[in-house]
Amino acid sequence: MTYNAFYGTIVHSISLNQLDIVCNGLLVVDNDTGSIVTMEREVEDVVKVLERLDRPYKLHRLTPQQFLFPGFVDTHAHAPQYVFAGSGMDLQLLEWLNTYVFPAESSFKSPAVAKDAYNKVVSRFLRNGTTTCSWFATIHLDACKLLVDTIEQLGQRAYVGKVNMDQNSPDYYIEPTEASLNDTREFIEYTQSKKTIITPVVTPRFAITCSSALMHGLGKLAQEHDVPIQTHLCENPNEIDFTCSLFPESKDYTSIYADHGLLGEKSYMAHCVYMTDDEIDMLAKHNTGVSHCANSNFSLHSGVCDVRRFLNKGIKVGLGTDVAGGFAPSMLDAVRSSFFASKCTLMAHRDRKQDYEHLGTAELVYLATLGGARVLGLHDTTGNFVVGKAFDALVVDLDSQGPVDLMGNETPLQMVEKFLFNGSDQSLAHVFVQGRRVAGSMSSP
Repeated sequence: MTYNAFYGTIVHSISLNQLDIVCNGLLVVDNDTGSIVTMEREVEDVVKVLERLDRPYKLHRLTPQQFLFPGFVDTHAHAPQYVFAGSGMDLQLLEWLNTYVFPAESSFKSPAVAKDAYNKVVSRFLRNGTTTCSWFATIHLDACKLLVDTIEQLGQRAYVGKVNMDQNSPDYYIEPTEASLNDTREFIEYTQSKKTIITPVVTPRFAITCSSALMHGLGKLAQEHDVPIQTHLCENPNEIDFTCSLFPESKDYTSIYADHGLLGEKSYMAHCVYMTDDEIDMLAKHNTGVSHCANSNFSLHSGVCDVRRFLNKGIKVGLGTDVAGGFAPSMLDAVRSSFFASKCTLMAHRDRKQDYEHLGTAELVYLATLGGARVLGLHDTTGNFVVGKAFDALVVDLDSQGPVDLMGNETPLQMVEKFLFNGSDQSLAHVFVQGRRVAGSMSSP
């Protein structure tokens, strides 16, 4: 029955182009609900303001080297692939799946393998400040339930999907269509019955591995249970050619998902590197989101996604690590990779003597926090420090013990930029989800 009050510099995103940096800010959290009850600016007498509260409080004064920052939202990651993250990036997508991914994921038939790996990957993501993550699991129902249980125990906000694959998959890692649908239904009901901050998400791996019957069935399940849908789209030229050859009755790759009832305002697509204007317009029409996974696109030499094309159409965009296509389990890496992808796009436009604007600091913060929350439909719950939202937050500490050197004359904006481009998990003193401390490099405040 108490409040936690944080006093100091507070940084969060208001919109795509508006980064709000509040000096001498006061943010108060209701410990019972984990939600933000007030956020005030330019407070001179913090004690006087706090005395107006109707409950006891604990005050945390941030140092000049610290600031409050929203928790990162990772819109696309593969939990089982963490077992080989940082290795096996010598191949393009389809060969990479058959050589590395499918053998690794098939081992999750063993609950012992799943339990150990999932504890490590979720813990690692939390230490890196990912307070919300959208996970792909595997085809194994029991292991998927274990992932949900692990996330619940460790305290992350998450979307979790049981992967669906009933065609064009190895004999050792494939499922019958009806079994896939039945297990997905059971997984959805299991996750929803727990009534936690974990949401089940319908997860066809991609159209190559899903029959028309399976995709139609998954679309109906998502509608019946009112759950989101995640999958991959237009990641690699060979993938696109093969996919379209499997579904010749559809106009293009994006239309395949539309024709099977898998596009909508609760759907989001990873990658979207090679999209025609018509396909982008289709995403906008259906209010479908995009997960930009720049590290993976570089690492698997898939291509460079021009995020500006989606933003200019008003399409929801967030960032994803795409472990293990992306080698880093940190959203700071996703920010940096996205920055370099936008710089590559800028240089390509410059070579063609065309104007182009690369992603700036405000946009990068938005994409990594509030933008990702919008993609997941969680923008009313998390993503910034609006009163009433959950306190999903990072206490960033740029002291001399971490990877960032401060020279003493940095502006608050420069401190944010140093965190984004030089920081690491060592820069995170505390990580909170729904008001609960779940990780951090320092002892509990």
